[in-house]
Amino acid sequence: MAGAAGERGARALDRSRSVPLWAQLLADLRRRLDAGEFADAFPGELALVAEYGVSRHTVREALRRLRDEGVVVATRGRTPRLAAPVEIEQPLGALYSLFSSVEATGLRQRSVVQTLDVRADGVVATRLGLEESTPLVYLERLRLAGGAPLAIDRVWLPERLAAPLLDVDFTHTALYDEYAERCGVRLTGGQEHIRAVVPSAAEKQLLEMGPGIAAFAIERLGCVGETAVEWRHTLVRGDRFAVTAHFSAGHGYRFGVATRREPDGR
Repeated sequence: MAGAAGERGARALDRSRSVPLWAQLLADLRRRLDAGEFADAFPGELALVAEYGVSRHTVREALRRLRDEGVVVATRGRTPRLAAPVEIEQPLGALYSLFSSVEATGLRQRSVVQTLDVRADGVVATRLGLEESTPLVYLERLRLAGGAPLAIDRVWLPERLAAPLLDVDFTHTALYDEYAERCGVRLTGGQEHIRAVVPSAAEKQLLEMGPGIAAFAIERLGCVGETAVEWRHTLVRGDRFAVTAHFSAGHGYRFGVATRREPDGR
């Protein structure tokens, strides 16, 4: 299995060296990744055990390092896969639809609706500038892009405006399009706040997040003119989401959002 630098396939590990086997395995996997050898599929644990003649513990330690580097997505009970590259960019400071952005990349955006009902939430109502007992349409979805979990999206809308949305199938549609078409409400702007968070155990399971993966919380107050018509909390997988900033001497900072080939369908 030894050979020239351009050789494809596994190289034999040297048990006589002082370098741990997991470190040798990690180095060889990095070499093969750089050569584009795993473009179609990344081998599973058992395949690597057989190919390199090492223990599962050794393979898992090497995979853990690749996972921490964001190169490989490896969760218990699932075959490791290469992490998707960041391919979708959104400008902060602009009203954007993650649904449209996902579909623009050629990936299909799909949602699994967890809840769609009417409820009272005093905290959210206050954020919307309403009385605490005001009924709100509540929509909670698991957002998928290309079949892989991307985000958990929770939205509250005043019922007096959004009641027609209770009849909508949100499996494959954009909330903002439905809000405009069915309710006559077309957002014109708002405020957005992004922060790093630690998801709950249930959220991690829903998003299929392995150990060491971070998450971002995006909170958005959507408005029509000066009137608040939406409060949204979106939890996004950190390994599929990035924030970028562009700056110049004349304009200062211009921020942008990048998501790994799959954001939200608002």
